[in-house]
Amino acid sequence: MIEKTAYLKALLSNDSNGIMKIYKAVFPKVRKFVLQNKGQQQDAEDIFQKALLQIMIRYQKEPFEIKSSFEAYVFTACKNLWRRALNSSKNKVTKTEVVELLSEERDLALSVLEQKRWELFTEKLDMLSENCKKVLSLFFSNETYASIVKKMGYNSETVARQRVFKCKSKLAEMIKKDNDYNSLKSL
Repeated sequence: MIEKTAYLKALLSNDSNGIMKIYKAVFPKVRKFVLQNKGQQQDAEDIFQKALLQIMIRYQKEPFEIKSSFEAYVFTACKNLWRRALNSSKNKVTKTEVVELLSEERDLALSVLEQKRWELFTEKLDMLSENCKKVLSLFFSNETYASIVKKMGYNSETVARQRVFKCKSKLAEMIKKDNDYNSLKSL
């Protein structure tokens, strides 16, 4: 596995060998995700290209640090783009009149905004206690409260609910106190 700065350099310098390594490392996961979520091979290819372009453009405008693995970062960007594509296709209605579509620049800006929100969320999640991280991980994985009780060794579901509530509240408080929160919450 190549380190994340090497992947970024490969994208920025249009290094075909480095880009092929990115494809081999990440694209199969993206294709699987898209195919499992109402997509086709071409959709996966388009989303993957769009995510790489988005990352490259964003990094050129304002260099940023990827705190997770590069593969996880690209996969998350692809996942967000695909979910937005699915949501926008749900909202399409056939009309006889001309309707202005979202511009590519606006779509790219929304993708970048969504990625920054995810980064803020994961940054603050990492700052929580180990117990809170584990409880929220179980909760966000749609575990039942009964399952959380067993896995965490709590006395009852009420205790699990209270712990989830306190951890979510603490996470929300940390996010809202961050300087970037106000610029990321709009739109």
